[in-house]
Amino acid sequence: MIPKPYKKMHSDYPDLMQSYEAFGKAAKEAGPLSAREVALVKLAISLGAGLEGAAHSHCRKALEAGCTPDDLRHVAVVSAPTIGFPTMMRAKSWVEDVIDKQDAS
Repeated sequence: MIPKPYKKMHSDYPDLMQSYEAFGKAAKEAGPLSAREVALVKLAISLGAGLEGAAHSHCRKALEAGCTPDDLRHVAVVSAPTIGFPTMMRAKSWVEDVIDKQDAS
């Protein structure tokens, strides 16, 4: 599922979005991490930064990359010592949003 605002950016600024996506692709390919590892790192960054929309997106992408729901939950839980327990609980709820939606499909 691609969010409507992201699709609108593509239609409003196609050159910018092509460059943005090429930058993201180049960053993924710049090192030795697997697609699964990159997906988990991006999820962790989104959770730590408190970016709900990005966290939802990166959960979906991580599942597509072969991660399990338990992998995603573990990323959220292991963040607690760094971002604090209440913030981890918020982050974990975002992970559960995506897992619950997947289970309902």
